[in-house]
Amino acid sequence: MTHALLTDLAWLPAPPLDFKARVRELSPETPDLGQRLRQLATHTLDLNQLTRLAKRVRELRTERASLSPLAPLRLGLLSNATTQLVGPALEASAARHGLDLEVIEAPFDQVMQTALDPGSAFQRARPDVVLLALDLRGVSLVSDPASLDPGHAHDVVLGALDELDTIRSGIRAGCGAPCIVQTLARPPEAEFGHLDLRTAGTRRQLVEAWNRSLCERLHKSGDLVLDVAAIAESVGLAEWHDPVQWHLAKLPFAQRYVPLYADHVARVLAAMRGRSRRCLVLDLDNTLWGGVVADDGLDNLVLGQGDPTGEAFLSVQETALALRARGIVLAVCSKNSDANAILPFREHPDMRLREQHISVFQANFEDKASNLKAIADALDLGVDSLVLLDDNPAERAQVRAALPEVGVPELPPDPAYYARTLLAAGYFETTSFSDEDRERAQMYEANARRVAVRERVADLESYLTSLEMEIDFRPFDEVGRERIAQLVNKSNQFNLTTRRRSPSEIEQLERDRRYATWQIRLRDRFGDNGMISVVVCDTRPTGVARAADAPAWSIDTWLMSCRVLGRRVEEAVLAELVRAAQEQHARRLLGVYVPTERNLLVEDHYSKLGFRELKRDPATGATTWSLDLADYVPIRLPMRVAYAGVPSSELARNVDE
Repeated sequence: MTHALLTDLAWLPAPPLDFKARVRELSPETPDLGQRLRQLATHTLDLNQLTRLAKRVRELRTERASLSPLAPLRLGLLSNATTQLVGPALEASAARHGLDLEVIEAPFDQVMQTALDPGSAFQRARPDVVLLALDLRGVSLVSDPASLDPGHAHDVVLGALDELDTIRSGIRAGCGAPCIVQTLARPPEAEFGHLDLRTAGTRRQLVEAWNRSLCERLHKSGDLVLDVAAIAESVGLAEWHDPVQWHLAKLPFAQRYVPLYADHVARVLAAMRGRSRRCLVLDLDNTLWGGVVADDGLDNLVLGQGDPTGEAFLSVQETALALRARGIVLAVCSKNSDANAILPFREHPDMRLREQHISVFQANFEDKASNLKAIADALDLGVDSLVLLDDNPAERAQVRAALPEVGVPELPPDPAYYARTLLAAGYFETTSFSDEDRERAQMYEANARRVAVRERVADLESYLTSLEMEIDFRPFDEVGRERIAQLVNKSNQFNLTTRRRSPSEIEQLERDRRYATWQIRLRDRFGDNGMISVVVCDTRPTGVARAADAPAWSIDTWLMSCRVLGRRVEEAVLAELVRAAQEQHARRLLGVYVPTERNLLVEDHYSKLGFRELKRDPATGATTWSLDLADYVPIRLPMRVAYAGVPSSELARNVDE
């Protein structure tokens, strides 16, 4: 079980027996084509099946079929090895994670040439992100271990990293795309035996030093890491490296692991686009403990130290708590009476999970799909943010059929493997981790309490006033940079232009006086919502602003967390933009809406705020809007305004105390 779990995507259900026919039947006329495609991809597909599915996707793309709600993304694949098998597997695996991926492959072993040639076909294709799929044979980590010279070994690693920086810089300059760079899987052979890691200049020592230094450099640059070293170690280095396939076909790793590798790449790409899951929903009986609480009673549940099965269930609870500590929200969905379901959380002495750890507790006898919708609504999340952990195969199948967007891992018979299965599936992949991520679970718990208050209050204004909100504006800075970049690169629904920027590009905006920037936080009586909005304004725009012959500010980026929708935050942001623009003698605000598959939520954003439409691009559907600041009428808002935590009196006329 262990080996299959880590190598064969065993958390996914087996493909249908008529998989080939289902793929063949996909057409531009297929109802919910994108959703159907994602369902087919979410199985344990082998390399042939992935290739078959990718081929059909490419045909559908040439037929101009809409693959919505899959999000389009163009990936450049640059490697020192053969990638013909990997490209199709990446495209099919990406559908599993909600992406319509198009892979652009560079010529074999032409990494430096391609990166430094802005006129290459690869660069001209303008990929959104580039995967630098280099292995040990593609970097200059060659040294003479006999010299036993630590200084020389250090120089070798730095030289190889500098060479990589040249490649990354060339890609940035040529097509402006961020990079995903692989760690190196160390070879299974040891030149010095058990002294290998301690001896300067050995391949193992060089690889270990490279991987550590690489992660440090990437963190500072905003480029991302794909930890191939960890994947290889999880399946076994001798299994991962296949010298026969390398010498025969220049395959960078054993062919059988292409589906696993492709799934890991797709996870990182999905996390870049904000498609990681945010909530773990837990079944109870035989998932968190052994037995059925309503039938067996509290004293007869199998849970706790001293019993191998009881300890297995403890490991599930401890894993859930570890996920909560990194910001994953926990919820319960159980076919049980509420009184029975809550009892172990309150009274069982061996429970690790307690009532206060659960943001939403749904225990009733409704179908689980309906309860999952209710949980998503209570947390102001989409159902595609949920993962259901449930031991019952029938319940898993029902949820997959009714809500294919929900992540539902297959679980093995032995609960000892439940935690490993959940983590191996990679539902909660992330590209960064900030203080706000750590506090996210508490934020969503507070949001559930807000929802409960909203249901009790008669009208919206009374509800908003009861929240005692304070909105805080401050410019971009080093402290907020990581969270700003995270929001810029992950926000999809409330995002007017979906422009993506790396942390280094965010830092450039901080220093460029041409741009006015805001990181916006919101707190209320239930707690701190954290950073909920990011706005960037170009104070010296060209084009339509200049043509209109009036000083104007152009809104380059405006995005907001959907969890604060309906609280009039956008009106408060507009009031701040107007204030700042008028202070600099601007006479107009310009805004652009660029439609995507996922941001239809804000297609009327500017019109609702009083902007008038200036022009529309018939090719892309992008619209440009204008607000004459002389026509702006200040409004009363149900929140206090602060700047960098200091309450402001300047906008007191706009604030409803």
